[in-house]
Amino acid sequence: MGSLFFGRRWTEADVPDQTGKIAIVTGANTGLGFETARVLAARGARVVIAVRDTAKGAAAAAKIPGDVTVQKLDLGSLASIREAAGQLRDEFDKIDLLINNAGVMYPPKQTTADGFELQFGTNHLGPFALTGLLLDRLLPVAGSRVVAVASIAHRIQAGIHFDDLQWERSYNRVAAYGQSKLSNLLFTYELQRRLSSHHNATIAVAAHPGISNTELMRHTPGNELPGVATLTGLVTNSAQVGALATLRAATDPAVRGGQYYGPAFPVASFGLIGHPELVTSTDQSHDVELARRLWTVSEELTGVTFPV
Repeated sequence: MGSLFFGRRWTEADVPDQTGKIAIVTGANTGLGFETARVLAARGARVVIAVRDTAKGAAAAAKIPGDVTVQKLDLGSLASIREAAGQLRDEFDKIDLLINNAGVMYPPKQTTADGFELQFGTNHLGPFALTGLLLDRLLPVAGSRVVAVASIAHRIQAGIHFDDLQWERSYNRVAAYGQSKLSNLLFTYELQRRLSSHHNATIAVAAHPGISNTELMRHTPGNELPGVATLTGLVTNSAQVGALATLRAATDPAVRGGQYYGPAFPVASFGLIGHPELVTSTDQSHDVELARRLWTVSEELTGVTFPV
């Protein structure tokens, strides 16, 4: 059952000094992203909260002691991603941490500004494009990391529906979310393969928060029923604990490229709650051919190519 019972738990106190580091955290105005930004700033990092709503971002930044600024970024718009990446490139010659945290879960059928199914577009194509546009700012930096916030939901989706990526024939919001989270892992592992083959200083790592009680769960089926939200809070990680997996993936000196961190407490054979440890993802998330096909399609859809 891991360190939750037999050893010392990894906590935010284990985050090493981050002085001098530049960290970009998407979707950091609430929930997991906010807690991630808070801890990184407390450890001395210069943190950029990259969010769609800059007013909410500014309100969040005001609650975090330290060097925290706000960058407008809508991951559902390739134009916004390119604009944000350009502004970040102008401001920073180097980036130490790019934490792709922002996402949506189980919304009604919607599309992004570019016509992509909302979950696939926001959770995968947006971070894919942003990473590709910023990666050369990380490549020369020793210890730099790209961190993807994935999910145990990657287990619910069998493969990638290349014949209907945008769910135009039919829409299942749970399966669509699973596909987007499987895409996060396929992307991370393929990025790591490309980085390691070029002997770059940057690594790609993934994390998942288990089931955490954040605003991301607002579209969960049944969540609107009386008492469900209260019950959910009793059987899920808090945002503070859920963010620990991301923080460990981003800062633990022992982390290696291509690893995956998440809660250690086993429920129904995989972690749902608890503090983070090195965990495993499904065999299909490590499917090299599937990852390469997804990479090619993602480049075609976004128009973004990578310097690796």
